[in-house]
Amino acid sequence: MKLEEILDKLEEVAPIALSDEFCRKYKMYDNSGIIIDCKQEITGALFSLDLSFKAIEEAKKRGFNLIVTHHPAIYGGISRISADDTIGTCLRSGISVISMHLNFDSAPAGIDYYLMRGLGGEKAEILADIPDGGYGRVYSVNAIKFSELEKSVRTNFNTERALFYGADRQVKKIASFCGAGCDNNAIAFAKSRGADVFVSSDMKHHEIAGLLGMGINVIHLTHYSAENYGFNKIYTKISTDFSIPTAFFADKDLL
Repeated sequence: MKLEEILDKLEEVAPIALSDEFCRKYKMYDNSGIIIDCKQEITGALFSLDLSFKAIEEAKKRGFNLIVTHHPAIYGGISRISADDTIGTCLRSGISVISMHLNFDSAPAGIDYYLMRGLGGEKAEILADIPDGGYGRVYSVNAIKFSELEKSVRTNFNTERALFYGADRQVKKIASFCGAGCDNNAIAFAKSRGADVFVSSDMKHHEIAGLLGMGINVIHLTHYSAENYGFNKIYTKISTDFSIPTAFFADKDLL
C-alpha cells in the first residue's frame, strides 16, 4: 500500500480536520498526519502509542516499514536530528511514521470516547464539543462501590500503576478526560455536573487535593494506560481494512 492510502484509511475513522477544528476553536496546537515519509511502498504497519526505540525494534523485527502513533513523533519545532535518535533511526531504517493525535482523541469513537466506555459509561455530556466529535465527558454509570470500580479499572486498563483517592462510597457519575486533561475548566465541568469520580492523567497535587476537598474521588491513570486502551480499540476496529500485515505494540513498562 502507498503511505497516502493508509492515511486515507485512518482518516475514515478520525479525519485530521477534527484536529484542525479542535485547535481552531480551543486555541490549541497539534501535528497530526504523515510525519516521516521514506517514499516506499508500505509492507507492514505497527501501531504504537509512542514512537519509541522499542516500537522501532518491533517494527524492524516484523519487517514492517511504517509505525502509526497516537502521540506526534515530531510535536514542535526541532533544531537538529541525530542518526541515533528515534527520527534518525527511522530515516536510516526506511520506516515511515504517521501520527494521529487530537483527531484520534476527539473522534466520535476516539480515545476519549473509549476511556468512557472502559469506565462503564455510554452517553455523555461533552466539555469541548466540536462538530462530529469532542473531548472531556461526564456520564452516568451503573451504581458501583469505589473499591469495585478500582478492581474494574485495573482489569480493563491492564494497569497496576493507577492511583485511587477518596472514600469507598457509591459511584453513579464519572467525569473522564484522556491524557493530561485536568485543568480548572475540567474540574468545574465535573463539579457542575455532579460527578462522583474524576478520571485523568498527569494531574498535579493541588488538583487532586482540590477535587477531594469538593467530595469528588479521583482515579489517576498513567497517561499511557488511559490512552493505549482506546488506541487499541481503534486499531482492532480498523486492522482488517489494510491489505498489508499489521500489529499492535504495547509497552508494558508504561502501563
